[in-house]
Amino acid sequence: MAMDRATLETYLRDAFPDAEISLRDMAGDNDHWSAEIVSEQFRGKSRVAQHQMVYAALKGRMGGQLHALALVTRAPG
Repeated sequence: MAMDRATLETYLRDAFPDAEISLRDMAGDNDHWSAEIVSEQFRGKSRVAQHQMVYAALKGRMGGQLHALALVTRAPG
């Protein structure tokens, strides 16, 4: 079972309530997503740490319900 936009956005908004989040369904199958997340929570953290925060927000669904997620993360400004 794939992860629809609303479900994915809910996970991300719960973890990053301050964020600007842009989602794109790359293949039209609710299974391959591109996400750009701009959050103050990322300030001072490495890209790897930022991406680990996003994967943690998905609560173990990466690789299962969500097959692929291309990430762009950064702090505002």
